[in-house]
Amino acid sequence: MTYVDGFLCPVKPGRKQDYIAMAEAAAPIFLEHGALRVVESWNDDLMVGKTNDFRTAVVAEEGEDVVFSWIEWPDKAARDAGWEKCMADPRMKGPEDNPMAGARLIYGGFSAILDRSA
Repeated sequence: MTYVDGFLCPVKPGRKQDYIAMAEAAAPIFLEHGALRVVESWNDDLMVGKTNDFRTAVVAEEGEDVVFSWIEWPDKAARDAGWEKCMADPRMKGPEDNPMAGARLIYGGFSAILDRSA
């Protein structure tokens, strides 16, 4: 089954287009190095939780938006090899004025346990 890297991060106020440009530049690099799919999702309908929610998970500040993203890989071995290549790729150097608040980015790798489609 596939392996998925998941990301949740706050984006600085007014920086949606900058974030999209950064994501559009990075996606082909992940695909070139073995990813099957790269998905970036912009907050649209975030519920406020009693204990925790997407905004509090990343300690989003006033005016910040939240992005939920994932990268699908064929398996963990392909992901590990792909990440190594991506991180060594000079095209992955982000902008000096990063549109996301990287210190509050949450990410991790996940092994698929169920995968169904219509």
